[in-house]
Amino acid sequence: MALKPDEMDFIQNFSTLWAVFLGALLATIGGFTATQLEWHLERRRRERNAALFFGEVLATMNILLNFAADTKKIGDPYGPITQRMFRSAVNEIDIYNRNRETLYDLRSADLRARIHTLTLRIAMSIDGIFDTTSTIVSLQDQLREGLIAEARQADAEQRIANLTTSREGSFDFVMESSAQLKAVIRDLEPIARFNFDDVEKAVRNA
Repeated sequence: MALKPDEMDFIQNFSTLWAVFLGALLATIGGFTATQLEWHLERRRRERNAALFFGEVLATMNILLNFAADTKKIGDPYGPITQRMFRSAVNEIDIYNRNRETLYDLRSADLRARIHTLTLRIAMSIDGIFDTTSTIVSLQDQLREGLIAEARQADAEQRIANLTTSREGSFDFVMESSAQLKAVIRDLEPIARFNFDDVEKAVRNA
């Protein structure tokens, strides 16, 4: 049976509408896919940059702390050189703090927590070393200059001994945390696609 002209027009219009609908659907799917791909690539790029940044900061901090441990064995254990090494490590912590929001570009919550916890532990322990050293030096100067009454000198000497023990405890805590940094740095390497041993070589050569 032959189709009527109006039926032919309906079929043609329907075919045209279906083609338009299908084209719009494919365009939407393509746009969505492109957006998702772009977002995924940007997410990966940001994560890699974050891994590179924190890996370099932590690697440099770890090297400086090891330098401090080396200089502590020579001459005055907590003299100017050792103190300078600790201050340099604190500078790295300051860089970390200024860019801490970048930490959330790392997808691993466990890795983020380990980085932040270790950095805080090291910062607080170094502050403890600075505070106890300052107090010890002040008390020693007062004893040497006779500014502390004879009846109180024994108490001052005992306080110095207690502070010295506390300072060693802070130092041991710093080095324990520093040793744990190595594992964190190794976990950042596959994300950063970079071997942070190169950072150590550059710092030691400098």
